[in-house]
Amino acid sequence: MSFSGLLARFKIDPYILALVGTVVVASLIPARGEIAVGFGWLTKVAIALLFFLHGAKLSREAVIAGISHWRLHLTVLLATFALFPLLGLIAMHLPPQVLTPTLATGVLFLCCLPSTVQSSIAFTSIARGNIAAAVCAASASNLFGILLTPILVALLMGVKGAGGLWGQVEAVVVQLLLPFIAGQIARRWIGPWIEANKRILGFVDRGSILLVVYTAFSEAVVQGIWHKVTAFELVKLLGVCAVLLAIVLAATAYGARAMGFSKEDEITIAFCGSKKSLASGVPMAGILFPPATVGLLILPLMLFHQIQLMACAFIAQRYAARAAD
Repeated sequence: MSFSGLLARFKIDPYILALVGTVVVASLIPARGEIAVGFGWLTKVAIALLFFLHGAKLSREAVIAGISHWRLHLTVLLATFALFPLLGLIAMHLPPQVLTPTLATGVLFLCCLPSTVQSSIAFTSIARGNIAAAVCAASASNLFGILLTPILVALLMGVKGAGGLWGQVEAVVVQLLLPFIAGQIARRWIGPWIEANKRILGFVDRGSILLVVYTAFSEAVVQGIWHKVTAFELVKLLGVCAVLLAIVLAATAYGARAMGFSKEDEITIAFCGSKKSLASGVPMAGILFPPATVGLLILPLMLFHQIQLMACAFIAQRYAARAAD
């Protein structure tokens, strides 16, 4: 069996291997001194380009097609920005024997993040859910997250950098939202080219995250991250992330049924309301937290990202099989 076939059989995303490889490279060859400064500036440019291209890619027609379903969107937003943060606060009170304070802070940070866009829509499509509503719900989550995530981080985590709460919001808006708006404006000219070259956007998307992860972990390695986290602590963190995902998946699916949503809408709510965005979370961590702490704080997000992909791939196939029956 080929290597790609082996990954497909065990439902391992090759991108996760790339992330792990990036962490290994950063651990062995971290960027230091002027090189680290250069990587920092390169990372900011790459993230701005990433959100510009996402703005140019997002179809306003698709958003408008699903925006009228306000009950569904409100349910997704409440799961993303209310239920998740509540569970994150509970995780903060776990005994240190279960989760160290620093890793618990990372779990709370991931709970404050918006939902994913691509995988939420993809899994909704596989499961035969309401795709138009998924496009709208996932996109709205990301846009609201640009403002809500730094507010939640400041309120729940007490993180108030230079300029306080609104200074954080301004930093996120300038580095993420303004490029996104510029992309929306430029869509009328470059939209067709973006649609015809989606693979390029995928390379920029994933390449930008790898660059941010390398920069963050380089700083963390210089600060001694691997002397602060043991293998057993990583295993316990994996278990906490799995339980967190299971609780939200059950709450969104059964909650949607209790509120009388159709099966298609239930699928959309479950997949859009249970995910957290690595693409938005890693750049936001770099903006909101000191460089020396970013590497450790995004560890829970990286583990949660892989767990959600594997679990939702399985659940989407179950939904699709049930629909076929």
